[in-house]
Amino acid sequence: MQFKYKLEGGDFTNAGNASSAVKKILRQLNVDSAIIKRIVVALYEAEVNIVAHAYSGIIDVNIDENKLYICLEDKGPGIPDIEKAMEEGYSTASSKVREMGFGAGMGLANIKRNADRFLISSETGKGTKVELFHNLKQNAE
Repeated sequence: MQFKYKLEGGDFTNAGNASSAVKKILRQLNVDSAIIKRIVVALYEAEVNIVAHAYSGIIDVNIDENKLYICLEDKGPGIPDIEKAMEEGYSTASSKVREMGFGAGMGLANIKRNADRFLISSETGKGTKVELFHNLKQNAE
């Protein structure tokens, strides 16, 4: 199964729609709830990052019997120092984003912690690509 979701920067009203839809699909596929929780946390954090920091973004979700792959690509300012951005508590969120309760600097760390495999690349002035890999079976490799 393949799904695509579009995000617009600043659209916090719709942030979380992709993670909610993926959660529903995974429940219908009888994926273990602990696995679903990790996937949804990682995807939601990544969605919010796009909405908070980029102009727009695309989420591609691919699900097969044993694994899930999610690719999030945004058009935005990019991340000049990925290592720094991965530090818990480090944030470049605007004061407006922080006032809404986002931007605590835990997003990338939470994404990494909740993905079986996590890749990130970014080009300053162009955007960021985040890839998430998840096993859907407890014993899958």
